[in-house]
Amino acid sequence: MKKYFLIVSILLFMLGCILAYQNITYNDKKLHVVICDVGQGDGIFIRTPKGIDIVIDGGPDSRIIDCISKHMPFWDKTIEMVVLSHPHADHLTGLINLSKYYTIETFVTENLKNNTVGYRALLQLLVSRKIKVNYIYAGDKFKIKDGVVFEIVGPSKKFLQETSPNGEIGDTGELASLGSILTYGKFSMLLTGDSQASELGEALKFKNLSISVLQVPHHGSKFGLNQEILEVLIPKLAVISVGKDNKYGHPNPITLDLLKQSGSRTLRTDQVGDIEVISDGNSFSTKN
Repeated sequence: MKKYFLIVSILLFMLGCILAYQNITYNDKKLHVVICDVGQGDGIFIRTPKGIDIVIDGGPDSRIIDCISKHMPFWDKTIEMVVLSHPHADHLTGLINLSKYYTIETFVTENLKNNTVGYRALLQLLVSRKIKVNYIYAGDKFKIKDGVVFEIVGPSKKFLQETSPNGEIGDTGELASLGSILTYGKFSMLLTGDSQASELGEALKFKNLSISVLQVPHHGSKFGLNQEILEVLIPKLAVISVGKDNKYGHPNPITLDLLKQSGSRTLRTDQVGDIEVISDGNSFSTKN
């Protein structure tokens, strides 16, 4: 009997140590943004200072699950908000897998449809889980109770009507993808999905801002950035979510050269894996 109580006591002590370690690690009162290494696609995990979890895109497969599990407590199974930047497979497929492991409270995306098996499957899954799809546009803003602000900068309704008058997006070509600015104190990060330079240019016409970190649009495609945009943003750090040896040649040498000329430090998931940006609202650091 004494041996039994000793074993139970040891197990309880070990469990307490694990809980204490995870609580300290994942609740450090800082903003964490993880550009997950999901291969050729996008998957971003955000944990706010008070433990609100946000996922932007899910990548092309289930690797987003492994990434998230490394950056939030094992007992936390709720994602407060999921954002789909646009309905392409390399951004949405992982969200289908995500919903099997986590409860999703809010789902937001742009108002464009895609007539693919994957997108239809995602919508059907959301309906079955009674998760409402909320469509958002430039100007929409989410203010989180711990001081984090998530603001949509594009596309506008006008841009969507002009570029996709039928309300649909092709399976490969795109002009519109949700762009957003994540702000916490003096820290700001521009999240771009597969935005093109024309869309970003339109969004930035109405904003005079420099940012701390730039998620380079469309995996470093040559169509996502130009010198004018970089001169407005002046990012200290540029991060590229891209698959190793992908068939598209991403990131394009032209884009890499633009970033080098701008003086931005550049990190790529195909070279360093997950990229974690951590901010206390004043400065930021990176882990990879």
